[in-house]
Amino acid sequence: MKYRRWIAVIGMALCFFLQSVETYGQQVIKLTGDDRSLQIGNETDIFVDSANLYTVATITGNGHFSVNPKKVFISLLPENNIWIRFSVQNLSSINRYILSLQYSNIALIDFYAEDKISSSLHLLSSAGNIYPFRQREDENVFFNFKLDLPFDSLRTFYLHIKSNHPVELPIIISSEKALINTSVTQTLIIGLYTGLILSILLYNLFLFFAVKDRSYIYYVVYLLCLLLAQLTISGWTFKYIWPSHPEYNRYAVIITSSLTGMSASIFAIGFLHVKSYSKFLYYALSGLLVMYTVSFLLAFKQPVRTGYVMLNYSGLVGGILILIASGFIARKGYRPAYYYFIAWFIFAVGREILSLRNLGALPYNQFTTYILYIGSAFEAILLSLALADRINILQKDKEISQLQALQASKENERLVRDQNIILEKRVHERTNELTVSNSQLSDALINLKDAQTQLVDAEKMASLGQLTAGIAHEINNPINFVKSNITPLKLDIKDLLDIMQQYDRLHILNGDVNNYKKELKQIAELQQQIDIDFVKNEIQHLIKGIEDGAERTAEIVRGLRTFSRLDESELKTVNVHDGIDSTIVLIRNTIPFDVQLIKVFNAKGDVECYPGKLNQVFMNIITNGLQAINAKPTKVNPESITITTRDIDNDRIEISIKDTGIGMTEEVKHRVFEPFFTTKDVGEGTGLGMAIVFKIIEKHHGKIDIISSPGKGADFIITLPYLQPIT
Repeated sequence: MKYRRWIAVIGMALCFFLQSVETYGQQVIKLTGDDRSLQIGNETDIFVDSANLYTVATITGNGHFSVNPKKVFISLLPENNIWIRFSVQNLSSINRYILSLQYSNIALIDFYAEDKISSSLHLLSSAGNIYPFRQREDENVFFNFKLDLPFDSLRTFYLHIKSNHPVELPIIISSEKALINTSVTQTLIIGLYTGLILSILLYNLFLFFAVKDRSYIYYVVYLLCLLLAQLTISGWTFKYIWPSHPEYNRYAVIITSSLTGMSASIFAIGFLHVKSYSKFLYYALSGLLVMYTVSFLLAFKQPVRTGYVMLNYSGLVGGILILIASGFIARKGYRPAYYYFIAWFIFAVGREILSLRNLGALPYNQFTTYILYIGSAFEAILLSLALADRINILQKDKEISQLQALQASKENERLVRDQNIILEKRVHERTNELTVSNSQLSDALINLKDAQTQLVDAEKMASLGQLTAGIAHEINNPINFVKSNITPLKLDIKDLLDIMQQYDRLHILNGDVNNYKKELKQIAELQQQIDIDFVKNEIQHLIKGIEDGAERTAEIVRGLRTFSRLDESELKTVNVHDGIDSTIVLIRNTIPFDVQLIKVFNAKGDVECYPGKLNQVFMNIITNGLQAINAKPTKVNPESITITTRDIDNDRIEISIKDTGIGMTEEVKHRVFEPFFTTKDVGEGTGLGMAIVFKIIEKHHGKIDIISSPGKGADFIITLPYLQPIT
């Protein structure tokens, strides 16, 4: 038991010693209490857990941490899983410091403190762009964590960083006062930069409306995209534009950067007139535009690694290509290209300075931190000067063209004077020719009007012929019925007269009873012979048939009177339902037995109109519908024509005449009201029927619409006012 106790004590001491060795083997950051910000990047240990093998419980025993040799750790590949370890000893009277990660596009940061006794990690705070911006403890676009350290205390901290973006990690420890000064400086610089870009943007937008040159609107779009990209990378769009939508940050950097590259390519092509100087450079810049477009589309693909890779390649190729293009065109003598080359060169230099700072070759200070803003601001100013110089060039070109135009005007004036004499002679000759031509055109117009009148008359005669055939057929049926009933009626009346004659003979028998009986017997035999009851019934039936035939004939005559309306030249208030019924009566013989005629009258129907002309509209449309049904190669029973009326807004009536015929194509539907247009065979139509329908509806201040498609019939919708407007 004694030996076991000593072994346990020695083991605990050894563990404590190893832990102390590990702790004190690390670099220790000493805080002395001044107000300077201390950059601690190269005083931290870092481990990139690409395979995601370690957790909070196992990371403290990880022996793969290595000293970060750079002041700023950079990982160009997205989807990072980074552990950072550092130890801090407070040798000042200040108990609270601020740990600041001055990079805004980090998805998740967990800040842990290590317990010396248990070697376990305790979560102090979590932050990142996966949370809404309003949940942050301060309003800073960077990520700040409180370091509470009593005097002469030594603690080890861990940062666990996960990000969907490339990571740039400037890690700074500062006092609260120093952090406030840094935030104020940062806000001031971003505000000045934003104000400068917006001022240049509005100025060039004004120039665009003044000179109507598309290069200005391309430049305005480029500036807007550049501003959005810079503010997105620095986190200001998350703070002010979509603070409640952290999911936008997953795509925003690639999207805004791609849009900036796309707009820069379009602006370079247009402003430098690349196509006119070099076809190769034009196609190269067009290819660059395609690369940025692919980057834009890949922003929505998961994982985002591919999008960032394409964006990096596009930026590298684009920067070199635009420098080459602007330099080449500048050597060709195009002066605005010099401004463009210098502006893009300054922007490229700014990017290089930023890269050198991140690599540790240049110090981390205000100048190197904001060099990209300075470079892009100078670029915007120089490009704006280039566009302004373009106005001077255009003005000079305009003056040269005006001088050339003045000289040409003088030369033209001389030529005009020389030509006036010749022109006057030719005008006189041409006037005589035009007089003769005008006379010939007048004669042709008269002949054309006569031909048009003849064609209209032909159409009316065709309608009249159809109407006459219908009337003849309709009247012929009841007349034949009456005629066929007259002969049997005569025979029945003759039989009755024979019986009456037998009764008349009874008056001359002078009371001879035997003769009475004999005559009555003969009368009874005659009645039995002719079947007197049958004759009575037959006479009633025949008279009823003659009466029906006469009534049918009268109905046809009334329909004809309603249809023809001899007073059609005057406006009258009539019921359109009566006109439709009279039209159906007159064309009933042309309606096949397998076609149903359906009437749905829901309107009041009393319309102020020219009745005869309106009836002609109904006849033409219904007849065309019957012809469309007959033209179907395969008929579906039952085929139908449906006539529907309804009131619209109490001042108009809508009349729908819908058939189940072959329908119309779009071309036929658009041309159906053209004079002389017809789909019928030669000799079957004049092509004026629907043109006359359109003119009649137009005369009634109405409209006619067609709903039709091939194989689905046609629906003619007529809309008429109940009262004609006073003209």
